[in-house]
Amino acid sequence: MSLKLDGNIFVTGTNKGIGLELVKQLAEKTGVKSHVYAGCREPEGTGAEALRQLATQYPGKITIIKLDTSDEDSISAAVHTVSERISDAGLNLLINNAAINKPPIPAPLADTGKKDMMDVYETNVAGPFLLAKMFLPLLQKAAEKDSSGEGDKMSCRRSAIINISTLISSMEKCPETFPMAQMYPYRTSKAALNMLTRCQAEDFKSHNILVTAIHPGWVRTDMGGEQAPMSTEDSVLSMLSVMPSLSNKDSGMLLDFEGNRIPW
Repeated sequence: MSLKLDGNIFVTGTNKGIGLELVKQLAEKTGVKSHVYAGCREPEGTGAEALRQLATQYPGKITIIKLDTSDEDSISAAVHTVSERISDAGLNLLINNAAINKPPIPAPLADTGKKDMMDVYETNVAGPFLLAKMFLPLLQKAAEKDSSGEGDKMSCRRSAIINISTLISSMEKCPETFPMAQMYPYRTSKAALNMLTRCQAEDFKSHNILVTAIHPGWVRTDMGGEQAPMSTEDSVLSMLSVMPSLSNKDSGMLLDFEGNRIPW
């Protein structure tokens, strides 16, 4: 099955979990003209072995890019590297997946300090903010280059930013989800990411750049834990099935992995 996604795609946090599976399925299912740039903090480290194997398995389809989303200089260097490689083609899709959680789950108030709050915000909010800001010229190029006759219709095939958020960022849903895990830094950072999504959707709509936040489900990862009901394969398959259908009406929204809107 070929996805209706194409062009240049950049994914962050790709050495494991959802990020690694995103790279795998994008490499498997996108067209021959698409290329996946996989951002990874330590590309040569032991933690990136599975990612390196994927790059070997799909030669010419995956490029691993050194990226620490908590470091502005690292972000700038990664954007520069990608810019040199794709030139005038532009960036079609930026998936901000990289995120951290501190302290360990259930992360109650008593165990949470200021540094936890600041570290999580830096990676989960400031990182996506800087990536979108620095990649904006390439996203604009991709949006301008599209001449499919769709007019001002936004899409992930044309030019888009997908921010991986979470159900537990929802203020309305907090009474339901809070007993499972307090996770003050993670919850508040993802709520901030939702506002970033909303702001960028307004800011970038004149360029026909789609900006949407997606909840991947409760997934069996290092963060989600073994008790989570969804595999990374199913989560990513669902999200990649939703992304091609996104359009103007979905920009600035928080959706789940099936495309349903989640209340703020």
